[in-house]
Amino acid sequence: MLAAMVLGAMLSTCSSPPSLLERIVRSGELRVVTRNTPAAFYYGADEPRGIEYELARGYAAKLGVSLRIYIDDQVFPDLVSGKAQIGAASLTVADARRGSVTFGPGYQQIEPLIIYRRGTPRPRKLGDLVGGRLEVVASSSHAALLEKLRAEEPLLTWIEHTQRSSEELIRRVAEGEIDYTVADSHLFELLRHFYPDLRVAFPLGPTDQIAWALPKGDEPLRESIAAYFAELEATGQLKQILDRYYFASSEFDYVGSRAFVRHVNTRLPRYRDFFLEAERSTGIDWRLLAAIAYQESHWDPAAVSPTGVRGMMMLTEHTATMMEVGNRHDARASILGGAHYYLRVRRKVPERIGEPDRSWLAVAAYNLGFGHLEDARILTQMQGADPDRYDEVRARLPLLSDKAWFSRVQRGFAPGQTAVAYVDNVRRYYEILMWLDSHEILTSEDVPPSVIGAGG
Repeated sequence: MLAAMVLGAMLSTCSSPPSLLERIVRSGELRVVTRNTPAAFYYGADEPRGIEYELARGYAAKLGVSLRIYIDDQVFPDLVSGKAQIGAASLTVADARRGSVTFGPGYQQIEPLIIYRRGTPRPRKLGDLVGGRLEVVASSSHAALLEKLRAEEPLLTWIEHTQRSSEELIRRVAEGEIDYTVADSHLFELLRHFYPDLRVAFPLGPTDQIAWALPKGDEPLRESIAAYFAELEATGQLKQILDRYYFASSEFDYVGSRAFVRHVNTRLPRYRDFFLEAERSTGIDWRLLAAIAYQESHWDPAAVSPTGVRGMMMLTEHTATMMEVGNRHDARASILGGAHYYLRVRRKVPERIGEPDRSWLAVAAYNLGFGHLEDARILTQMQGADPDRYDEVRARLPLLSDKAWFSRVQRGFAPGQTAVAYVDNVRRYYEILMWLDSHEILTSEDVPPSVIGAGG
């Protein structure tokens, strides 16, 4: 579709200067400017990550060109100068910006929020911010919104920072260094597990749209991008990308989040090297193994369940014997044994199934048993859905406890809803660990840990 549009544009403009879209295709390279935030782009331990990165990578692939994405807070000047051809930086569609750029289709709704710290008085209206320390990013949509609202509250004051990001200001509120900041709702959702003491006071303004910014006057590029996002929407790919990043915040648990952040600081450093050793031995991401272990035991090698499973990875006696784990309470042995058992289960999942579906299906099988997972996939197929997609299988796992359905498959009853919750939790822990690792917060025992909000 996109290729046909580009070809048509090139054929119809043979006698006129080539459009920006044509120049991109002819050069074989797409230049995208972004920002280093959890909502846009950041460097993972092994590869770039971020919603905008995935979207830009997909668009470059559709055009058949390579992607050159770089970080620069000066998104709009780079578009005006021609240094960048697309600004994909979690940008809100603001009228003040339309003079210099145009925008692609909005792909996500957000709203600006006043953020404060739990344990301090909650501001409920604009006037309650007067006298407090409010800080925002300079020349941002938040600063422009506050300037507009000054007419309602003339005594309102704030500080604008040129060197601090919105993410940094959120951290400063969490640590009690400032009283308030303004954060877009999607960024707050991504960070709330890391800073569980933060709270939303009230929305500061109306709902906004996030979209790509483009140089003004290039209609073929705008139409091409509109077609790309329409395709992502129609196929469900856009939802899948957003879900990958927002899944960790979909069910916020204050007590659980505080405990997890504390345990990242106090427990994980003792065992991180064992997880890294397990990754070298199996090729499985150590952070995924650590997420499974946290779900199993909260990284407690002495853990014992009423059913007799025990240790860091909560191995059954049978599994421990199969994996040659002599002492299930030995942290290193349990982690290595659990990692190799997960690898064994994962290898049973058909190789045609791509990531991340293959990993989540394997995690479900690790909890439920591979046979019961296969039954759930059969029920998924019976209902006309795709048994190779985890989200489709996830919707059918609870049927394994419904006699009308489990009587139709080979292995019968299984607590499918428990497996859904198990995988959901592992996914949240894994996403958080990846973000922390990308910011070099995760450490080994001999390095002083530094996780925000950690207790004893």
